[in-house]
Amino acid sequence: MLIQTETTPNPATLKFLPGTTVMESGTRDFADADEAEISPLAEALFTLGDVTGVFFGRDFVSVTVAPEVNWAPLKPEVVALLAEHFSAQMPLFRPGSAGDIAVPGDEGGLDDDPADAAIVAQIRELIETRVRPAVAGDGGDIVYRGFDKGHVYLKMQGACAGCPSSTATLKHGIESLLKHYVPEVTDVHAV
Repeated sequence: MLIQTETTPNPATLKFLPGTTVMESGTRDFADADEAEISPLAEALFTLGDVTGVFFGRDFVSVTVAPEVNWAPLKPEVVALLAEHFSAQMPLFRPGSAGDIAVPGDEGGLDDDPADAAIVAQIRELIETRVRPAVAGDGGDIVYRGFDKGHVYLKMQGACAGCPSSTATLKHGIESLLKHYVPEVTDVHAV
C-alpha cells in the first residue's frame, strides 16, 4: 500500500494520505495518548514516543511531533504503522467506544443567542463551505464554537492547532472572509 505524505504549514505536522477513507464523516483529534486509547491506530502512533498529536480527517491522518523532533527517522515508522493498519482493514476505533462520533461544534461552546440565529447560520455556512475544505487541505480542521456580540470563536484542530501561521490564517484569512460576508462580525478568536 502506498501512503502519500504532504507537508503542512505547521513544521511539526505531516499529513499522511492512505488512499482510502479514514473517517466516513466528521473528524477526530487526539491531543495525547490517554485520549488515543479508543483508537488502536492513534494509540500505536503515540507509542512511537515523539508523537504529540494525531488527527483523523476524511481521507488523511495528520501526525504532530514535538518541535525539536527530526521527522527523517520517524516518518518511515509512521508510514509502516499506517500501511499495516489500512492494508489489514483494521477498525479505526475499538468496539463500543463511540470514538468515531465527532460532530463539529459538539464540544460545548457558547450558547448562541436565538436572536443571532440568522447571523450564526451565515457564519456556519461560510466555515463549512469555504474555510473547512481549505483547512483540511493543510491537514487540520476548524470547528465553530460560538458567536457573541460580534465575536466569533473557533477551535483549530490537527495540523492547525499550534501551527505558527494559524494566528495569521485566523486573523487575516478567516476573519476577513467572515467580515466581508457577515458585517456583524467584528473579530475572530481561537479557543
